[in-house]
Amino acid sequence: MPDKRPLDGLVLGLEGTAWNLSAALFGEEPAALHSSPYVPSKGGIHPREAAQHHASVMKDLISRVLTDPERIRAVAFSQGPGLGPSLRTVATAARALSIALGVPLIGVNHCVAHIEIGRWATGFSDPIVLYASGANTQVLGYLNGRYRIFGETLDIGLGNALDKFARYHDLPHPGGPAIESLARSGGYIELPYTVKGMDLAFSGLVSAAQESTAPLEDV
Repeated sequence: MPDKRPLDGLVLGLEGTAWNLSAALFGEEPAALHSSPYVPSKGGIHPREAAQHHASVMKDLISRVLTDPERIRAVAFSQGPGLGPSLRTVATAARALSIALGVPLIGVNHCVAHIEIGRWATGFSDPIVLYASGANTQVLGYLNGRYRIFGETLDIGLGNALDKFARYHDLPHPGGPAIESLARSGGYIELPYTVKGMDLAFSGLVSAAQESTAPLEDV
């Protein structure tokens, strides 16, 4: 039978690669977005706890955006990379929704989605991209139908480096905002960094920052 759904349908998207779970509706423009972050009581992300959090709030989060099921044309979900337990929880929910609604299921690469959102928001057609997230730090460009890596981290991603430093000093998760807040009242100190051609390394920088005796807001 032909699909009777309206031509102005929407895609329901689920994202839960790590500590934050989000559900959204979007077409040409975003139509709805709700998120529920997992906040560890201490330290960094515990993958199993993050997945349990996602499972506990999944139904409520989806119900907040799924107000008109007849308009849904597809279900998209973050397929990876990410934390295994969180990815499996989101994939299970996405498959169930796809079957229940009778619409296609679309797996989305988490890294490419970050870049494409930025490209969509800025209107750029062919940017050189500095992609810096939790586990990834890469310099990318688009060529012949795919993104090409010009340079990348040789050890840990910039986001993980910030979180590692934050955990060392018992700062709340996620570490980036807490570090940024402290840095606003600090000064500059010299720290070693590594650049090899187009590649980068951050583990030595983190170790030096942890061992520094300078005031925390300066580091």
